[in-house]
Amino acid sequence: MVRRIASRLAGLALGRGDPPPGPFRPTFWRSPIRGPWLSSVLGSILLLGIPVVFVTGLLSYAAYNPGLGGGNDRTPEKGILGFYLFTWPTHPVWLYGLVIGTHVLVGLALFPVVLAKLWSVIPKLFTWPTLRSPAHALERLSLVLLVGGAVFELVTGLLNIQLFSPWSFSFYTAHLYGAWVFMGAFVTHVALKLPTMVRSLHARRLRDELRTGLADTRPEELGDSGLVAVSPAAPTISRRGVLGIVGGSSLLLVGLAGGQTLGDGFRRTALLAPRGGTFPGDFPVNKTAAGTGIRRADTERAWRLAIEGNGRSVSLSRDDLLAMEQRTERLPIACVEGWTTTQTWTGVRLADLVALVGSPSAAGVLVSSLQQGGAFGAARLAANQVRDPRSLLALKVNGSDLSLDHGFPARVIVPAAPGVHCTKWVRSLRLLADRA
Repeated sequence: MVRRIASRLAGLALGRGDPPPGPFRPTFWRSPIRGPWLSSVLGSILLLGIPVVFVTGLLSYAAYNPGLGGGNDRTPEKGILGFYLFTWPTHPVWLYGLVIGTHVLVGLALFPVVLAKLWSVIPKLFTWPTLRSPAHALERLSLVLLVGGAVFELVTGLLNIQLFSPWSFSFYTAHLYGAWVFMGAFVTHVALKLPTMVRSLHARRLRDELRTGLADTRPEELGDSGLVAVSPAAPTISRRGVLGIVGGSSLLLVGLAGGQTLGDGFRRTALLAPRGGTFPGDFPVNKTAAGTGIRRADTERAWRLAIEGNGRSVSLSRDDLLAMEQRTERLPIACVEGWTTTQTWTGVRLADLVALVGSPSAAGVLVSSLQQGGAFGAARLAANQVRDPRSLLALKVNGSDLSLDHGFPARVIVPAAPGVHCTKWVRSLRLLADRA
C-alpha cells in the first residue's frame, strides 16, 4: 500500500494522468488581462529596481565595517557572501543616509510591483505536468527561490522598518543571506526570461495600453505562455487600471515613509515611521534608556569614561570632558530602518581622546556602552573614522545636555556612519592594535 501511495505521488509530481481539479487546470484562471505583456511590464520595473536595492544593501553592509569584526559583523560563516572591498568613507556626511534611504524607499516602492507581478504569473506556479524534465525541475526550483526570497526580503524589511521583529533569528544575518539567495535566483530567472520579455514588450505599445479603457480591454493572443486565460471572463479592470493602482500604491508607500528619510520638518508626513521624539522638537530614537535597562543612576556622578591603549589607561569624568576643547558639528544620524535626522552636536574630538593614550593612527577604536549586549552594546570604528576631525564624543546636542534617551552622559557621533555605530551611553574607548 505504501508503495502504491508513493507511486501515485510520483505520478502526480511528474504529471502523469489528468491534472487535479482547481488551479492546475487552465480553465481555472479567467482574468482577461493576464498575459506576457503585463507580466513583462511589471518585470521590467523590477529589473530596474531590484539591482538598486541589492547594491545599496551591500553598500549598507560595507558601512557597518564588517572587516573590523567584533560587534560590527553578526554574519557567522558567511564566506564569500560577506566580501568587503573598501574602507567606508566619512564624507560626504550624508552618504549613509543617501544609501540607506534609497535602499528603503526603493524597496517600499517595489512592494506593490512584486505583489502585482506574482498575481500576473500565478498560473505558471500551477503548470501541469509539474516536472516535465530535469531542466524544467531546475527552472521550477529557481522560481521557488525567487518568489520565496522576494517575499522574505520585502516582508522582513517592512517589519524591520516598523521595529517589529516577530522572529527569533537576527534580521541583519538573515537579510544578508536572503539577499544572496534571492539574487542568485533573480539572475537565473532573468537569463531565462529576458528574450521572452523583450518580445512581449514589443508586441504592444505602452502608450496604446494607457489609452485603452475598460470597454476596449481584450485578452492577449493565447499562444503558449501559459498566462493568457483559455476561457476569459469579462474584464472588470483594464491594464491601465492595474498599472495605475500599482503605481499609486508605490507612491503612497513612499509618501508615507519618505519623510523619515528626508528628516527634520518632513517627518510629519511619515505616517509609517514608528519612532518619534520624547518632546516637541525632539528627534527620533530607536532604543530608549528604559528599553535597554539604562538607569539614571548609571549615568550620574559615578560615571567615568575609560580610555585604554598601548598599555596605558585614562579615566575621565564628564566634568573632565567638558573642560577639554569642545567642538561643534552639524551631523546626521541615519539608521538602517531608513530614518535620518540632522542635529548640532558638541563634544570632544575622538582623535583628541585617543591621543591621550596613543597614536590617532591606530587601526581603530572599540567603543563600549553601558548597555549590555545587543546590537548597540559595542562597535568598532575604523581608523579613518577616528581621525576625522568631525568625529565626536558628543556631550551636548543643539546646545543642551544630551537627554538620557539620546545617550547621556556621552555618545559617539561619526560622519556618514550608520546610526548603530553612533554608540550611546559610552563607557570606554579601547584602541585596536596597529596593523603591520
